[in-house]
Amino acid sequence: MLEDTIIAISTPPGAGGIGIVRLSGGRALATARKLFRPLKNGPSGIPARRVVLGTLHEPGKRETLDEAFLTYYKAPHSYTREDVVELSCHGSPVVLEEIVRLGVQAGARRAHPGEFTLRACVNGRLDILQAGAVNDLIRSGSLTQARISSRQLAGSLSRRVMRLRKDLVHLAAQVEAGIEFPEEALPTTPAGHARTLDSVISGLERLVESYGTGRALSEGITLAITGRTNVGKSTLFNALLEEDRAIVTPYPGTTRDYLREQLVIGEVVFHLVDMAGLGKPSHPVEEEGIAKGQRIAAEADGLLIVLDGSQKESAEDARLIRRFRAKKIVLVINKADLPRKIDIKRVRSQAGGVPLLTVSALRGTHLDRLRSQIRISFAPTLDTQDEVILHARQRDIFLEALTALREARRLLKAGHTEDFYAEELRKAISLVGRVSGEVQAEDVMDDIFSRFCVGK
Repeated sequence: MLEDTIIAISTPPGAGGIGIVRLSGGRALATARKLFRPLKNGPSGIPARRVVLGTLHEPGKRETLDEAFLTYYKAPHSYTREDVVELSCHGSPVVLEEIVRLGVQAGARRAHPGEFTLRACVNGRLDILQAGAVNDLIRSGSLTQARISSRQLAGSLSRRVMRLRKDLVHLAAQVEAGIEFPEEALPTTPAGHARTLDSVISGLERLVESYGTGRALSEGITLAITGRTNVGKSTLFNALLEEDRAIVTPYPGTTRDYLREQLVIGEVVFHLVDMAGLGKPSHPVEEEGIAKGQRIAAEADGLLIVLDGSQKESAEDARLIRRFRAKKIVLVINKADLPRKIDIKRVRSQAGGVPLLTVSALRGTHLDRLRSQIRISFAPTLDTQDEVILHARQRDIFLEALTALREARRLLKAGHTEDFYAEELRKAISLVGRVSGEVQAEDVMDDIFSRFCVGK
C-alpha cells in the first residue's frame, strides 16, 4: 500500500481563498502533470522546490478548471521523504474535489486519514512521538498547547524518552552481563543498579504526573454548576460565558436538561455545564433532569456549588457541600445585589477550607475574581518548560513500565539475585520503546493515525 501514489485535499473543509491538493509517491509528479499545464515550459520541465504557475484541466480536454501553482518536492527532501507535489488553487470545495477525482483517474489513490504523516514516520522523517505532535499542533486549543506540540514535533519529548530508555538498556546490559559472566569482576553493584532505577522511575513519574496538565490543555476540564433550584445557576452560566445561552426566568425548575459550552480562562479550556437544580421535582421531565445533573456532577472534574445569598442556608445546601467535599469545588454565594441573609461564617465552617466567593451573576459583580479562582482551583499549574504528555495512551504505557520498574526495585532491595529483576527490566524497556516507536506496535499506530484528518 505504501508503494501507491496517494492524493488528498490538505486544506480544511469549506470554501476559502486558497485550497491545496497534495500528492505523494513515486508517480506524484507524473500524475500531477496529467492535470496541470504550465504557462511557460522550461527546458528542464518542472524544477524541484520552485513554484510554477499554470492551469488545471481534465486530461485530454482544453477547458480550464482553474489557475493553480504547482510545487514539486523531490525525494527525500519532502515531508514524506517521497516525491511530493502540491497543487494550490482557489479554495472551492467543488474544484478541489474534482482535482482529487481527476488525480484518481490518472492513477493515484485517495489517501487515508494521516497517511502522509504515516509515510513520513515509516520513512524515518518523524518518530512516533513527533507524528502524534503533528496532529496535536493542528488541533491545539490554546497557544500553550501549540507551543508544547511544536516543541515535541522538534523532538524534545522523543529525546527525553529515548534517554530514559537508553539508561534502562544500559542497566539491563549490566545485569545480563552479571548473569552470563558471574566469574567476572564487573564494575557494577546493586547500589549502582538501584540509583539508576530510582533515576528512571523518577523521570517516568514526572511524565505521568504531567498528564494532568496535558489533559487540561488537549481535552479541557469539565466544570459543572450545581445547586438548589432558583439560586441563579443559569444566570451565572450566561455571565461567565458573556452571552445569553441558557433561558433564565424567576420560576424554579426552568432548566430541565443540561447545556454545555466552552469557556476559556487564560490558556485553559473549560467545558462549562449548566443543569437542572437539585430539589423536589414538579414534573417527570424535571425529575429526569435532576437525575442527569447528579450524574454529571459526580463525573465532572470540578464543581461550582451555587448558594443563594439572599436566603438563609438550608439543610439541602449543607448536604450538597458534604456530598461533594471529596471533589474539587468552589462555593459561589450568588445574588450579592440583594440583602444578604445567608450566614457566610456558618457556610465556611461547613465547607472547611473550600474556596468561597460572593458574586452577583446578574450584575457581574466579582466575576473576574471567580474566573481567577476557577483557574487556580481547577487547572493544573502550567510549566511550559517541562515536558508534558497529552495522551492517555502514553500515560497508561508509562504506568505499566513504572509497575515493572518498581517491582524490579523491590526485588533488588530485598536482596534477590539479578535473575529475578532482569525480566522486569526487559518488560519496562519494551513498554518505553512502544511510546518512542523503537518497538513498533500495531495498536499504537492505529491509535495515533486514526485521529488524523485526511490530507495530513
